[in-house]
Amino acid sequence: MPEGSIRATASPLLEGARKGRGATRNPAVRFERLATEAFDDGWQTLEESFADLPPLATTLTRDAARSAIAWNNSPDIGFDRAVNPYRGCEHGCIYCYARPSHAYLGLSPGLDFETRLLFKPEVAALLEKELRRPGYVPRPLALGSNTDPYQLVERQLKLTRGVLEVLERFGHPVTIVTKSAGVLRDLDILERLAARNLVRVCLSVTTLDPALARILEPRAAAPGRRLEAIRQLTAAGVPTAVLAAPMIPAVNDMELERILERSAASGATRAAYTLLRLPLEIAGLFEDWLREHMPDRAERVLALVRQTRGGRVYDSDFAQRMSGSGPYAEMLANRFRVAARRLGLTARGEARGALDCGQFSPPPGPGGTPAEARQLALF
Repeated sequence: MPEGSIRATASPLLEGARKGRGATRNPAVRFERLATEAFDDGWQTLEESFADLPPLATTLTRDAARSAIAWNNSPDIGFDRAVNPYRGCEHGCIYCYARPSHAYLGLSPGLDFETRLLFKPEVAALLEKELRRPGYVPRPLALGSNTDPYQLVERQLKLTRGVLEVLERFGHPVTIVTKSAGVLRDLDILERLAARNLVRVCLSVTTLDPALARILEPRAAAPGRRLEAIRQLTAAGVPTAVLAAPMIPAVNDMELERILERSAASGATRAAYTLLRLPLEIAGLFEDWLREHMPDRAERVLALVRQTRGGRVYDSDFAQRMSGSGPYAEMLANRFRVAARRLGLTARGEARGALDCGQFSPPPGPGGTPAEARQLALF
């Protein structure tokens, strides 16, 4: 994968469904003053030019980040710190709530988000430096809260593995959310962390239908592989949960109970779900995707989405953005509670075995001894 430049502008003219990609277009960056739109000059050449679009290659750009930990104080998120080795995600999930963040880089939340990725080569070293700061108080750190830490490029770069190696040496607790079976490549580290009550892994399972998965999240692991990952993690003693997310009205919501059942049978002990969120550019991208792949039900899906968001396509209120409101949202919440209780799955918010923060201890630096590390900590 060649290295690109983040200063290059987005390409709004790229239109149409492409094999292996989720978005059907590249909307303009919302912070830019100028926008470009495709326009037919009257010679009917526009449709022809988009009829047979070539594959879009993935490009990588080094991210010269100065810190590894991102902090948040959102009341509806169960962690206050996270590490994201990558920006953008090649999985191409059309519903991904992280898409709008690409606009801060001058790139489009559409096809750019899934083809123009940034990676942080120094993420492990930066994390170690931050964990050594005087006064640092450990709490569970979320790995991959914005984009998937086990997306395809992790096979070559192994940045996520580097982060886990640091956390293991420091005795720092970590939670992982992924929709990739690639998490099994780090099973050796995860098994050791689990033995010390320092890790919890959550597999996101959106659908059990491979055909739907191919268009909804085109480069993520197939549903069966995710269930197998749950099985292998559980067999290795790694506490594993399932995230049935997002639930999309009239698209995959009918699968909620089956997803929980199959995941519980594979060994998951915890479960959570979220309702589809469509902030900023995602609303338009999702509607385009619907009309491209499910034109017969597009209006029905959008009407149900608005029903759960007070008549709008999205409500950012912290109390409702994950679960929505209204009759449909209440029914979905009740279905989840009943199924989770029946299957013995611990739901979000229920107390069950917190990770251990008491083992945190910065190891000696290069060439240092434990005694020297304790002395340096006094300063």
